[in-house]
Amino acid sequence: MSEIALIGKKIGMTREFYKTGQLIPVTVLKMEKARVIQIIEEEKRGYKAVQLGYGKIKNSKITKSMKGFFAKRNTEAKKKLKEFRVLNTENYKEGNEFGLEIFKDVKFVDTKSKTIGKGFAGAMKRHNFGGLRASHGVSISHRSHGSTGQRQDPGKVFKGKKMAGHMGDKLRTMQNIEIIKADIDNALLYLKGSIPGSKNSEVLVKRSVKNIKKLTILEKIASAEQAKKTPDKKKK
Repeated sequence: MSEIALIGKKIGMTREFYKTGQLIPVTVLKMEKARVIQIIEEEKRGYKAVQLGYGKIKNSKITKSMKGFFAKRNTEAKKKLKEFRVLNTENYKEGNEFGLEIFKDVKFVDTKSKTIGKGFAGAMKRHNFGGLRASHGVSISHRSHGSTGQRQDPGKVFKGKKMAGHMGDKLRTMQNIEIIKADIDNALLYLKGSIPGSKNSEVLVKRSVKNIKKLTILEKIASAEQAKKTPDKKKK
C-alpha cells in the first residue's frame, strides 16, 4: 500500500513531551479515508493504476456526467479524485477503503500542500532584497528592486527575473517528515514540525520516497538509555 496516499485536513499545531524533558512541536492532521473508485489496467491505458476518492460532496454540487460515473461504480459521490500508479492491482478492489492503517509500520512520510498566500508582495519581502539607500538622493524608491535589465542589447528583461509579484499559494512538497504518533480511532496523524498551509487546508500524505536510515525520536531516546546502562570499558 506504499504507492497510494491519503488526504488530511490541517487542524493546527501542538507539542509533544517526552520523559527526557524534550519538547517537540507537531502538526495535527485529520485524515480522511480513501475509497477505491476504479482500477486501471495496463491493457486499456498502457499502465497500472488505482483511482481513489476522498471527501463527501452533495449530489447537487456535481455534474450529470460525474453522477453517472459514480452510479456506474455503485459508490457515493466523492469530492476529490486522485490517480496513483501501482505495480500490482491485485491488492485493490473497487469499494475498498483505506485509512491510517496504511502508515502502521511507516516512520517517515512526504507531504504535499499549498503555502499560505501573501498576495502581491514587493521584492524586499518576496526575495529578501536589501532595498535602496535610506537617504542621500533616493527619492520615494527606498524599497524598490532597482534595475531589471541591461542596454539596447539584449533590450529585454529575462524570464525568471526576481521582481515584485504574487507571493505564496504555491504547491510545496516536504520530504522525510517523521510520524510522532497516529491515533487511528480518531483518524489523527501527528507529524514532527510544521507543514506548509493554513488551518483547514488540504495536505496529501504519502510514504517517504527516499530510503531514510536516520533514527526517530523514540529510537534516539532508547539508544541513549541503553548507552547509560552499558558500562564504559576502561582504557588500559
